[in-house]
Amino acid sequence: MDIEAAFHVVGEFGPYQKRAVTVLVLAQVYMACQSMLIVLVGATPQYRIDQPDGVQFSQQELPQHVTFTEEVDSIVTEWFLIRQQAYKVSLAGSLFFAGLLVGNVVFGPLSDKIGRRPVYLTGLFFEVVFGYVTAFAPSFEVFAASRLLVGLMNGGIGLVCFVLTQEYVGKSYWATTGTLTSMTFAVGIALFGALGYFIRPWRSLAVVANSSGVLLFLLSVTLPESPRWLYSQGQTERAEEVLCYMAARNGNAANSLMLRRVAAAGQHHRRQTGVLQLVIHPVLRLRTMVLMYVWAGRRKSMASFLCLAGSACLCTMFIPENTGTLLSVTSLALVGKLMVSAAFNIAYVYSSELYPTVIRNAGLGVCSMSCRVGGILAPFVPSMRALHTSMPFTVFCLSGLSAGCLGLLLPETLNRPAAETLEELSSPTHGRVLESKALLYEDDKWKSNHK
Repeated sequence: MDIEAAFHVVGEFGPYQKRAVTVLVLAQVYMACQSMLIVLVGATPQYRIDQPDGVQFSQQELPQHVTFTEEVDSIVTEWFLIRQQAYKVSLAGSLFFAGLLVGNVVFGPLSDKIGRRPVYLTGLFFEVVFGYVTAFAPSFEVFAASRLLVGLMNGGIGLVCFVLTQEYVGKSYWATTGTLTSMTFAVGIALFGALGYFIRPWRSLAVVANSSGVLLFLLSVTLPESPRWLYSQGQTERAEEVLCYMAARNGNAANSLMLRRVAAAGQHHRRQTGVLQLVIHPVLRLRTMVLMYVWAGRRKSMASFLCLAGSACLCTMFIPENTGTLLSVTSLALVGKLMVSAAFNIAYVYSSELYPTVIRNAGLGVCSMSCRVGGILAPFVPSMRALHTSMPFTVFCLSGLSAGCLGLLLPETLNRPAAETLEELSSPTHGRVLESKALLYEDDKWKSNHK
């Protein structure tokens, strides 16, 4: 049988998979805390400088003349990151997100080549180590370097963690596990805010936020390798062992489970997989170009969510800002934000369905990279109000509408098997872009109707 049929025998989302996915989903809380750490540990309290008229202090003399008027313990108060040194707080945050960007690109292809489990465990281990370096950093320079390395690990294992939640279960549950992952990351941000309320010293906060990673690492050691990745690499015997292990923990008998042998194809793909295939392969090239622009949901969902977001932004251009009714700029902007969030939640699930297992993480890494670049450019959009008050909403409107239209170039994946190898993309089921009505039926029914 193929891998999807095997999951029907093993159990698509049995008790064992639920426990494994729970561990991976909880890892999102830890990664969210690391992502938001600089917001609290970099807080700048009110201060005054006792500086007589005409007297200039050097940076070394400044601590003797500064008095912080708020009881805040942060890297600002410890290393006096004020005045000319205030940029260092933003620098530390930027270094983290720079590491995040590089981690997305580097760890994705690496996990496609050597496996999901070793990359995930190694990345999580070093993120915990560098997280403690952050907490006990003796100087700002060490602190900034540790944030860069934590971001590198965080960006890498975030993608691998998400893909594992998909590849441990049957395809019909990918939307469920993907949505849980996105939701839990948002919950982690909220929990970190509450944690910061009760733990004020920044070093203590960094230690507590990082210590949950130790528990997660110990729980993650027991997780198996992705059976889908093993199958796509031609390691069918190991894939069978993992599936039988899952079946036993789920209480299902799978003694006679035997996968279709794809050893030759697996060896071939180990030589030809990589980021370069996203450019060389014609199907992957089109999908990657579109996804890098839209980074949005299933074809029908994407068109509706993004076009609704663009339409909401368009409507704000013709409504006065001080309108007191429900139909105001604020309410419409929130509707647009709701639609964008819905589309973004589907982005990971849909992208993982479009890319074959042998190159899934590399594709997600490139798409995520484009998302990070978009996040860098987005803060500059509000400054366009200097040209015209409606200009920011015009930009968001056009990007939403164009992304929704471009999404129509991507195939529907609902109720269709996910591709495991690059060769499968050449089949009509996976390779076609625009679908005719007849091809929406099952292949055997389509053939019987057109004999």
